[in-house]
Amino acid sequence: MTGAAGRTVAVVVAYNRRDLLIEVLDTLAAQSEPVAAIVVVDNASTDDTASVVRERYPRVDLVSVPRNTGGAGGFAIGAARAVVRQDADLVWLMDDDTVPTETALTELLSSIGDDERVTVAGSRVVWTDGQDHPMNTPRPKPFVRAAERRAAEARGAVPVRSSSFVSMLVRADAVREHGLPIADYFIWNDDFEFSMRLLRRSRGFFVPGSVVVHKTAKLGATDVDPGARFYYEVRNKVWLIRLARGLSPAEKILYTGSSLRRWARTFRASADRPLLWTGLRSGLRDGFRSRPRPNRVVLAGLGEASDDVAACEAGVARS
Repeated sequence: MTGAAGRTVAVVVAYNRRDLLIEVLDTLAAQSEPVAAIVVVDNASTDDTASVVRERYPRVDLVSVPRNTGGAGGFAIGAARAVVRQDADLVWLMDDDTVPTETALTELLSSIGDDERVTVAGSRVVWTDGQDHPMNTPRPKPFVRAAERRAAEARGAVPVRSSSFVSMLVRADAVREHGLPIADYFIWNDDFEFSMRLLRRSRGFFVPGSVVVHKTAKLGATDVDPGARFYYEVRNKVWLIRLARGLSPAEKILYTGSSLRRWARTFRASADRPLLWTGLRSGLRDGFRSRPRPNRVVLAGLGEASDDVAACEAGVARS
C-alpha cells in the first residue's frame, strides 16, 4: 500500500504445501487494499513449490534456501528481505496455510491507521468451518489502562500483548529497532517471543474485522498431542522465560504458571506419554543449558538470505 501507511509487503513462509500456497498467493493478489510486494520464503521444500511460484507468479520475490530453517528462520529471512530489499514500511507475516479474506489487510491498516504507537496488529483466525481457531486465539492484554482500551475500541480492536505469525502486521521500524524473529527457535513460541519483544513498550492490536482462514488439517490447539515437537515447546518456553528481553519479571512468573498448566493438559490428552516425557526431559535440559544462537550463525551460508539478515540486524547491533 502507498499513502499514509506506506508500503505493505506480505511475507509467506512455505514448506511442501504447494496447493495451499497457490491459494494464499491468489488471495493476496485479490486483496481490496493491494500489497506492494510479496516475498515467499521456500524453506527447502521437496515438492515443486519453487518452480510453481516462478512459473505462475513471476512478480513474487522468491527466496529459496537450501535447508529447512523452520518457521522461525523463514520469518526472519522473509522479514529481513521485506525490510532490506523491498523497502517495506509494514510487513505482513503469514504461513503458507493462512488464507486471508478479501478485506483482511484493509481492516488491519484501517485499525492501526497513523498511530505509530501501534507496532503490531493481528487478524481473527478461523478454521475452514468459520469457528475461531484455538491454535491462534489471542489473549487480551492484562492490566491494560482504560485510555489504551478505549483507543483500541475506537479503532475496532482489542489491546493484546502478543500476536501470531498466522497473519501478523508489523511496522518495519519496529523490526529495525528490536530485531528479527530468533531463528534458533525453529518452531513454536517464536512469534510469541518476537511480538512480546516488539510490544514491550508499544501497543498491539487484535483486529476482529480482519479475518484469515487457517487451513490446518484439523481443528485443535497446539497442545493436543504434539508428539516429538513437544521438545521445541519446552525448550523454547524455557529460553523465553529465562532470557527473553520482551518479558517483565512479573510476566515471566505469569507465563511460567500458564505453561505448566498447559503442559499438564497436554500430558492428560496424549496417546503417547512416554514420547512427551522424552521431549520434556530433553527440552528442559537444553532450555537451561543453552541459549539461542545469533541469527547470523543459524542462518549462515544461505547466500542473499544471510546477507539480508545481517543487513537488517546491523542497526540493531549498534543500538
